[in-house]
Amino acid sequence: MSSLARCSIVPPYVLRRLAQADPDVAAAVEFTLRDSSDVRHRRELTATRWPQGRPPGERPHGQPDGPGIIAWPMQRRLEPEAPGTPGEEPRVEPDAAPRRAVHDAQHGTSLPGVLVRGEGTDPSGDRSVDEAYDGLGATWRLLAEAFGRDSLDARGLPLVATVHYARDYDNAFWDGRQMVFGDGDGVYFAGFTRSVDVVAHELAHGLTQYTAGLTYVGQSGALNESVSDVWGAMVRQRVRGETVDEADWLIGADVFTDRVQGVALRSMAAPGTAYDDPVLGKDPQPAHLRDYVVLPHDADNDNGGVHINSGIPNKAFHLFATALGGQVWERAGQVWFDTLTTRGLLPRDVDFAGFAAATVETAVVRHGAGSEVEVALRSAWEGVGLEVRAA
Repeated sequence: MSSLARCSIVPPYVLRRLAQADPDVAAAVEFTLRDSSDVRHRRELTATRWPQGRPPGERPHGQPDGPGIIAWPMQRRLEPEAPGTPGEEPRVEPDAAPRRAVHDAQHGTSLPGVLVRGEGTDPSGDRSVDEAYDGLGATWRLLAEAFGRDSLDARGLPLVATVHYARDYDNAFWDGRQMVFGDGDGVYFAGFTRSVDVVAHELAHGLTQYTAGLTYVGQSGALNESVSDVWGAMVRQRVRGETVDEADWLIGADVFTDRVQGVALRSMAAPGTAYDDPVLGKDPQPAHLRDYVVLPHDADNDNGGVHINSGIPNKAFHLFATALGGQVWERAGQVWFDTLTTRGLLPRDVDFAGFAAATVETAVVRHGAGSEVEVALRSAWEGVGLEVRAA
């Protein structure tokens, strides 16, 4: 399964429960679920046509011009990229700036829609447009200013978003090329541009697409989701000027209406506690490997529980960041960024144990063996049931 399989902020099991429980919103929610399937298909087609990190029309380094008899995924397996070193990617040029474009779907489903606000233009007065614009900018600035990366692809990729997608659409997603935001049904879900961490979460699926390309199923899929939650948390804390101790570590804190008994879609500090609602159900995330939820690896079961079991690496990151203190992007976030972007470090189907070991490896490269960072990181993984053995 591709790394570009359906990556949306609201898990399908929440939407299915909502469709069954409330006939007033069932039609809109069922459309969201059907559309999700269509988008997943489009994303998977995109994945077969061009490699992660390279837009259409640009060939991988060293590959001859024109189509070849061997598809690029097979070539990638036959000729894997040489291992990289953390921090070796191109740096941001001094005059670099985001290249944002926010479109309005006008409640249709044709993308990208009508351009409403481009880079450097004044606020539109449409709340969703301006929130999307600001969220794209906040995500670009964290990438550029904290990690020295110019956009998702490290080459200044334009950040494109579409708002007002369909009617009463209960989700936001990255479709392989751009962000898309629904307005919510207004009963249980509000507009999906309201939480800057939701914008950052979905853009981070693009970052993963351009870097590690984590397969969206099972443990690698849960890591794909967790990386996006980590990115969402970092952007939110930076926008709010919070330290790791001041932050609430919630993902999607602004997407529920007052009708829902819950504080957010997920809690990185306390997985499994974000909501407990008679309609939406109870947050099913585990916080420890012993509680890992084993599910079939298919779309009807969240691709093996990618939105569920992501609670385990989420909690590990929270333990790591709070043990170090300060600003989340300074040390903890840097380790995750290095792990994701170091060429050849992560297999696409990496499991929790492999990812944990890779984070320790990058921490040692950047901070040294036996450093405070390495010690805190090993302790964090042990706290969720994953012991990383010494090399």
